[in-house]
Amino acid sequence: MVMAAVAMTALVVPTAAEAAPTGPAQLSAADLTLLNGVKQAGLWEMPAGQMAATRGANPRVRQIGGMIAPQHVKLDQDVTDAANKLGVQLPTQPTAEQQGWLTEMRNASSNQQFDQIFVARLRAAHGKIFPIIGAVRAGTRNDVVRKLAQQANIVVEGHLAMLESTGLVRYGELPPIALPQQDLAASGSLLQAAQGRAEAGSGFSPTVVWVVLIAAIVIALANSYRAFKPQRVQAR
Repeated sequence: MVMAAVAMTALVVPTAAEAAPTGPAQLSAADLTLLNGVKQAGLWEMPAGQMAATRGANPRVRQIGGMIAPQHVKLDQDVTDAANKLGVQLPTQPTAEQQGWLTEMRNASSNQQFDQIFVARLRAAHGKIFPIIGAVRAGTRNDVVRKLAQQANIVVEGHLAMLESTGLVRYGELPPIALPQQDLAASGSLLQAAQGRAEAGSGFSPTVVWVVLIAAIVIALANSYRAFKPQRVQAR
């Protein structure tokens, strides 16, 4: 009877576990930032790429626009699939700032000006989300988010290289590097330590080093002389 009860329990418990409904996954703030950031990037970069493919004055800009748009379509589907698995609601419209960038492109007075705006806005946006992707890829506990971070990293790194290949990136005008929030304390302490070492110097004086070296040579020569000098024969 005991064995029969154990067998029945083994059959019933997995069935109950499988039938239990699953709620939204537990995600960190960084995970949610990545999901929303990737989705909103696609919402404005897809139309931006489509504009570049037809309006770009530079052939390389037209080529890049034709590549960026479909790649963001694929990444947009990836993030939508991930959000559906995790029970996360994603945005459906670009932010007001992103809509302003699209308006800038539409209102460009010339195709040459369009090229500059397109490259400047997309290069800055990709540089902003790139460290977020790296931080989530390194620290997320969620397998679905980790896979999305891997996919996004490939796309964003490729887009950075493409935009820079136009020769239109003005690096001096790029926004400052934004480290992920969880890295600020560690990076701050490292920077302070490095600055302190630079201000204090290495702690060694070249003069002292030479004095010690010369003294060591003199002592070594004296010891050698005493070891090898002829011994006097004492008269009996």
